[in-house]
Amino acid sequence: MATAQHPAAPKPHSGVPPLRAAQGYSFVWRKLHSLMGIIPIGAFLLEHLLSNFEALHGPAAYGAQVKFLNSLPLVRVLEWTFIFLPILYHGIYGVYIWLRGQSNVVYYPWAGNWLYVSQRWTGIIAFLYIGQHVLRQRFLGVSLPENPGAAFSKVQHELSNPIMVAIYAIAMIAVCWHFAYGVWLFAAKWGITPGATARRRFGWVCLALGVLLAVMGLASIWAFIGPKYQNAPENVPVSTLIAPAQPGATS
Repeated sequence: MATAQHPAAPKPHSGVPPLRAAQGYSFVWRKLHSLMGIIPIGAFLLEHLLSNFEALHGPAAYGAQVKFLNSLPLVRVLEWTFIFLPILYHGIYGVYIWLRGQSNVVYYPWAGNWLYVSQRWTGIIAFLYIGQHVLRQRFLGVSLPENPGAAFSKVQHELSNPIMVAIYAIAMIAVCWHFAYGVWLFAAKWGITPGATARRRFGWVCLALGVLLAVMGLASIWAFIGPKYQNAPENVPVSTLIAPAQPGATS
């Protein structure tokens, strides 16, 4: 009797496999990637936007904020441990996920697919922008940790180029969108918002958060290019970074 021939198993296509616990290291790496997008990178983004918002109060206030941050204990250890290395991992592994994934937005133009595509592209924009921003502001030109009074002027000089203004504005919107939608994804993946109703409601919260952060970021950019603080001094003296004594105050 002839034996039945079983059809050959179909060849799997390349791509990102679904996340399942205890199946390889991908589950762990992607969970870590998701977590780092919130802590510490998301926390640093919020702090950075709040610090830059001080530019609306002028060069002295902005320099004082830079001086305060660089005076924190073990600031260089904190900088590499909680900022530079997490951003490198999140960015590089995010690019890896993007290259391995497949977008079907052309064939299935649903909202979820468009959000998937937007998250990948805004991530690339954010990664490239952060890389050049850190290089220019932290490692090139005048050293701000030793010269915090030059912080406002350094950023203002960079934004004197209209092309850089456009890059900063586009990148700011991309970064805020990427973070806000990342918060929504994090809540969904980690079981914080179970169910379609909870996710839909939290989506509106995340949208409002993204808009608020983008407005704050764009307002900070305007502080450097607007007419109020044009011709700012190259380096605000350290003595002016301390609030002057109130009239009538006694020592």
